[in-house]
Amino acid sequence: MNAGRSPLFCDTALAERIERIEAQLVAKGSEAAHHRAVDSVGFVIPVAGGVASFAEEGSPLNKVAGLGFGGVPTVAALDEEDEFGSWLNVVADGFAHPDTQGVPAHEEFPREVVARAMRNLTAAAGVMRYVALRDGVLAGGAGFRVAQGVAQLTGAATAPAHRRRGVQTALLSARLADAAAADCDIAVITTQPGSKSQQNAQRRGFDLLYTRAILVKFPDQNALSGGKPPHDHAG
Repeated sequence: MNAGRSPLFCDTALAERIERIEAQLVAKGSEAAHHRAVDSVGFVIPVAGGVASFAEEGSPLNKVAGLGFGGVPTVAALDEEDEFGSWLNVVADGFAHPDTQGVPAHEEFPREVVARAMRNLTAAAGVMRYVALRDGVLAGGAGFRVAQGVAQLTGAATAPAHRRRGVQTALLSARLADAAAADCDIAVITTQPGSKSQQNAQRRGFDLLYTRAILVKFPDQNALSGGKPPHDHAG
């Protein structure tokens, strides 16, 4: 230490700089925990210039870091930390128990893989979350993203006990209203052919845009096989 040195003064800019890298450190550590643990239910959510992190039970990375340098968090932003786990559970459960109407899906994904994919989409791609309540119970969830004037209606699912009760129609209506408010000129949804999701989309004014071909390679046969592809619809 230099006895003649003036004490370092920490202004807001320096504090923000330090807290920003602290938030980055927490986020990267939490993300590493997610990749390491197959059954991880953690998350990293950007909030008010910082992050809200949950890595795993009892982890020192379970914290909010850098909060406030991006402005005062809204009540809605703070409430999202409580809603995220519930939203993720209902969407993952819905995908884990696909609807049997229409052409059977040729792809199956473990519940924990679906949960990680949805978590990554909300954290990195700016997907907004929607929930549907039926008689006060969380009955379904969906995602919504706007990019270049296109509204992507993503990741919609209904808990099996609440199907055929208008949950998906309600989620579609809410997202389409937000797409219009965002001045989108097109909205896109992907469904299985002949499924209830396709029926709901067409009832809301969607038209069949094109059929997406999905080719699957079977290593033991060294051949390509075309599965029953999903449809893309636009409205």
